[in-house]
Amino acid sequence: MLEKSDQATQIGHFINGAPIAGASGRTSPVYNPATGEVSGHVALANEAEIEATVAAARAAWPAWAATPPLRRARVMFKFKELLERDRKELSAIVTAEHGKVLSDADGEVQRGMEVVEFACGIPHLLKGEFTESVGTGIDAWSVRQPLGVVAGITPFNFPIMVPLWMIPVALATGNCFILKPSEKDPSAGLKIAALLAEAGLPPGVFSVLQGDRTAVEGLLAHPDIQAVSFVGSTPVAQAIYRGGTASGKRVQALGGAKNHLVVMPDADLDEAADALMGAAYGSAGERCMAISVAVAVGDSADKLISKLEPRVRALRIGPGTDPEAEMGPLVTREHRDRVSGYIGIGEKEGAKLVVDGRGVTLQGYEDGFFIGGTLFDNVTTDMRIYQEEIFGPVLAVVRTPDMAGAMRMINDHAFGNGVSLFTADGGAARDFANGIQVGMVGINIPIPVPMAFHSFGGWKQSMFGDHHMHGPEGVRFYTRYKAVTQRWPKGARRGAEFTMPTLGR
Repeated sequence: MLEKSDQATQIGHFINGAPIAGASGRTSPVYNPATGEVSGHVALANEAEIEATVAAARAAWPAWAATPPLRRARVMFKFKELLERDRKELSAIVTAEHGKVLSDADGEVQRGMEVVEFACGIPHLLKGEFTESVGTGIDAWSVRQPLGVVAGITPFNFPIMVPLWMIPVALATGNCFILKPSEKDPSAGLKIAALLAEAGLPPGVFSVLQGDRTAVEGLLAHPDIQAVSFVGSTPVAQAIYRGGTASGKRVQALGGAKNHLVVMPDADLDEAADALMGAAYGSAGERCMAISVAVAVGDSADKLISKLEPRVRALRIGPGTDPEAEMGPLVTREHRDRVSGYIGIGEKEGAKLVVDGRGVTLQGYEDGFFIGGTLFDNVTTDMRIYQEEIFGPVLAVVRTPDMAGAMRMINDHAFGNGVSLFTADGGAARDFANGIQVGMVGINIPIPVPMAFHSFGGWKQSMFGDHHMHGPEGVRFYTRYKAVTQRWPKGARRGAEFTMPTLGR
């Protein structure tokens, strides 16, 4: 393993409107996944830094909450302009620490900007309802008001997009936001903070608190944090949900996935193969919406495998900065070894290993965290490689005689994040979309990530909490509903009334 700590960048926090070096003395290495070198050391917050971050947000909140939504929207408009200006730099930051190819990183930035665009419409989105004369001389209306100080705990696989699923909506609705990014790729959060400050966001309204478990547990337990948003693995999502709700917080915790793509016999198999290649191997499979199971219905399996095998073998693997690369390295050596271990498990369980991605070595990048595309056939539902989230470039093909069997298989799975169906039959597609127990469904679309003006979230073990992320659900998550009923008395006093009010008369 190559270590160049003497040249590594020191990565700190962003608190109360300014970058802050870590004071705890604890750090964690940040790697360039393509070379295996240490590129930085990120500070890990202690209790005092957690308290200082929350205190700055708490102090900033009253003024920010009182800022008219139109003015908050103008900050979002400026923020979007700055994201567009620095788009290439943002993509480069993602590639340097995560490893995904630059074109994929650029797509991540684009999807994040779309949520900022949505948040620019916050004056309209916060409008409530008004009813005149619910009773004689009595009017009623509703409003949505911000929660206060909220926190986001985000994963390594989308260091720009996932924070931007949370931050714009939380800020535009009048909350102060504390971001705890993954310590594996922490620099993107600091760039977001710098752009928000340049856009005119007041100090303390947005902070970046770098850290590990100490920071997470500190935020979950802090009485001044009103809500927590999380994206990560299911075991951690469960712990975040339990810990946050036990502390009286509102929590949305998005967990793991095992996304299926069902290929019907009438599907265009070339289109299905194209879809599977991009959805299974894009970003080296490190996506919560990656397709990791292809369900081949009827006689489609052999034909599908024959189309996939040569393409998986021919995947162009290289550093994310290589414009010819289709797939970059995994984020850390430990994660690469974990994925490699799952390939070995699949062999032992009896699945047919059609393409083995282990042992990939690139000249000049021998210490990089690379693994090749892997393809299994004849996978069964009792195998661990079918049941568990691998989070790497491993595609399992499962065979089933009919769509009913495919639907039973998917509905019985513990995860319910995303699913796709490729077919030429509109009736079958309608039945599938209605009957499948999954939060996000694609018909002839491999990765059904909703646009920013809809909302993102899974079912079952893929999500804990009642509100999906961004879009209208995000507005509801970051606000409280308040109902107001008003009368201005005139004429004679009515006197005390001891019955339940019935205003509609």
